[in-house]
Amino acid sequence: MPEFLSLHTPKEALNLLLEKIQIHITSEEITTETALGRVTAEPIFSPYPLPSFSRSAVDGYAVRAQDTFGASDSLPAYLHLMGEIPMGAEPRFTIGPAECCLVHTGGMLPVGSDSVIMLEQTQIVSDYEVEILRSVATNENVLLIGEDVKEGELVIPAGFRLRPAEIGGLMALGLITVHVIKKPIVGIISTGDEIVIPSEQLTPGKVHDINSYSLSALVEDTGALPVRYGIVPDKLETLQSIAEQALQECDLVVITAGSSASSRDLTAEVINRLGKPGVLVHGVNIRPGKPTIMAVCEGKPVIGLPGNPVSAIVIASLFLVPTIKFLLGSIDSKPNPYIEAKLTVNIPSQTGREDWIPVEIIQTEEGIFANPLFSKSNLIFSLTRADGLVSIPSASTGLDAGAMVHIYLMRCR
Repeated sequence: MPEFLSLHTPKEALNLLLEKIQIHITSEEITTETALGRVTAEPIFSPYPLPSFSRSAVDGYAVRAQDTFGASDSLPAYLHLMGEIPMGAEPRFTIGPAECCLVHTGGMLPVGSDSVIMLEQTQIVSDYEVEILRSVATNENVLLIGEDVKEGELVIPAGFRLRPAEIGGLMALGLITVHVIKKPIVGIISTGDEIVIPSEQLTPGKVHDINSYSLSALVEDTGALPVRYGIVPDKLETLQSIAEQALQECDLVVITAGSSASSRDLTAEVINRLGKPGVLVHGVNIRPGKPTIMAVCEGKPVIGLPGNPVSAIVIASLFLVPTIKFLLGSIDSKPNPYIEAKLTVNIPSQTGREDWIPVEIIQTEEGIFANPLFSKSNLIFSLTRADGLVSIPSASTGLDAGAMVHIYLMRCR
């Protein structure tokens, strides 16, 4: 097979893949406490207002604001102390003119009060009288009914990946179960006659399998369920059999091939036999990862990644991650997290090709710097030392030292 006769831009390649995928999204109900990182299958509305009662935001005295107007250190106001409201209890009295009661942070306000003055702005005169040393406005230091969310309000849309804050919010509303999208199953096939499992003693010419495990971790971190199909030798019949099994059992199949042109051609041939339309892209105008394959077979995405570990992870981050999110129906409107930094050295590039360079972040008194980690694509620990990736646009011939760049962070979730 002629190699890379027509290279696609990364954006073109991803769009070609996603528009051919047939999505069959199914959901399941799970407990909210186990839903971290899961994607909501339906919009969630608040069953009641939150807070459900007016409560104090500070430790202090519940008062009528008008009874404090004009109060100061030199001219304090004096209020009759009605008692204390225990935490978790409903007040047994109301607040009338020139009256107050002790209330704690989060405590329920009694009827008649409309604000809370902080303890440090008062003085106790006696068991039944409090000196007020400043005035407060209506609703000051108070959380009103529905101030956080109103009854029936949309609190979490469908397609949203739940974070710790959302878990807490759902619990605050008493929603102990949630409907989420079932995790897509991603089959991972590692190929190569030189690859052996990590527990096996290395012999000359052999290397341990890296990609199966790094890609499994990336798949899991993105919200899908990885299934490893082991190491497959560079034999057409064997790879074809395993690939067919993976396609039948999984929602997405990833094949990492060796670095030689023959192994890449073997992968493309196997993928084309899996079903229509087959290979859509064989070659992306990017470095690392030029030999990337994008395919759809019988409605399911199949991605062929380079065998070199660094290339495999970088390309998987750019193509596999958004494909998984697409299968999850995940809302991904927010930009990837990045920080700005100043380049420490020049980075050369080739016009017409998009380059992604691993960098480490160095923070000094002079600012934040991005130090490129130049290495070969089969040196996995060069990537473990990286904090993120810097993109060099295809129209550029490189970036100069001192240039400000965006570092796209490599972090879990």
